[in-house]
Amino acid sequence: MSRHVLTVDLRDDPKAIETYIAEHRRVWPEVISSLRRAGIREMEIFILGRRLVMVVDTDGKDLRRCFEEHAASGARVVEWETMMKALQEPPPGADAGDFWTAMAPVFRLDPQKCPT
Repeated sequence: MSRHVLTVDLRDDPKAIETYIAEHRRVWPEVISSLRRAGIREMEIFILGRRLVMVVDTDGKDLRRCFEEHAASGARVVEWETMMKALQEPPPGADAGDFWTAMAPVFRLDPQKCPT
């Protein structure tokens, strides 16, 4: 399994934030099925203000490839992703054209290492 952490900002609009949260309380079944078929094993999205952080575990497949397969899986998924992207904007430091942007790890508490 492979873990990835990404970030994106929601538009600076209370209605966009409210809509994003409400839609994610009832994600469409076609979207859930598509993510699983594409190799996503677990996904959590956290919010602070208008900043989102996504923690994604894949089955080992490249994350970009997982999302490409997901995005191409059907009209209902395209509709969902278009709706969500309309509520988002790239975070500071994102490459041109990117929305969800990979975050670099800074620290990990290794459960196997213990100070002496």
